[in-house]
Amino acid sequence: MDSPLQAWRDTLEELGVMGLVREPVVAALKPALPASAPRPASGPALGPTRRPAEAPPRPAPRPAPAAATAYTPPTDPVGCPPPEAVAAAATLPELEKAIQGCLACPLGPGRLKFVFGEGSPQARLMLVGEGPGRDEDLQGRPFVGKAGELLDKMIGAIGMKREETYIANVVKCRPPDNRTPSPDEARTCLGYLHRQIELIQPVVIVTLGATPLRELVGLSEGITKVRGQWKRVRVGGREIPVMPTFHPAYVLRQYTQDVRRAVWEDLKAAKAWIDRPAED
Repeated sequence: MDSPLQAWRDTLEELGVMGLVREPVVAALKPALPASAPRPASGPALGPTRRPAEAPPRPAPRPAPAAATAYTPPTDPVGCPPPEAVAAAATLPELEKAIQGCLACPLGPGRLKFVFGEGSPQARLMLVGEGPGRDEDLQGRPFVGKAGELLDKMIGAIGMKREETYIANVVKCRPPDNRTPSPDEARTCLGYLHRQIELIQPVVIVTLGATPLRELVGLSEGITKVRGQWKRVRVGGREIPVMPTFHPAYVLRQYTQDVRRAVWEDLKAAKAWIDRPAED
């Protein structure tokens, strides 16, 4: 005897129903596309089509910076002391008076005070640095800031006093932002330093840092390669021994035992040369 289920299936087939499997819900809920809508291309959906963004307008080119105006030094003997006036100065005070109004290079107009140098006119030891810093520019004296305090200790460590030495710089006016003096600035001022050396006649010169080594002695090698090695400079017909060492400002930045020992050895060598018997 046929089962009730068989009878129900036969009835459905007579009605045109071919199966009892339901269609997936997602397919049943998927909205039909309007007849007028184009079919999407095959492939992954990319979302709504956007118009490409327009490139931002290029900024107008900046005008080229104007060339720096070359410095024109004055022509009067105060603003630009002639070599004859420098050579005629028979003492350090006379030399300072002759050159203290100097405006021969671009450093002059920007200074607060002219830093001539200071110390004993009969100094056996002369120390030469690069140029004045902020404190020196304010006070008109060389090496009076933190580097100057360290230099005083360095001089005292070899049994000498600051006032027994003579301290000067390659340039007499502070470079902006304490930068290194340019070769032209250094050459403009170098004649003043030469005359100071001629008047003092030191037994030994200690150069502090790379700039005086380059501008006074003529060596462009790095100070780390040359320090501690005797060099010579000829000024006013005299050949003078030169001991290159680190600048006190460098020692403050690199305050290591090796750096301090190196400066100590350099100054001891300079002091030993000063104290050697005259017949040597």
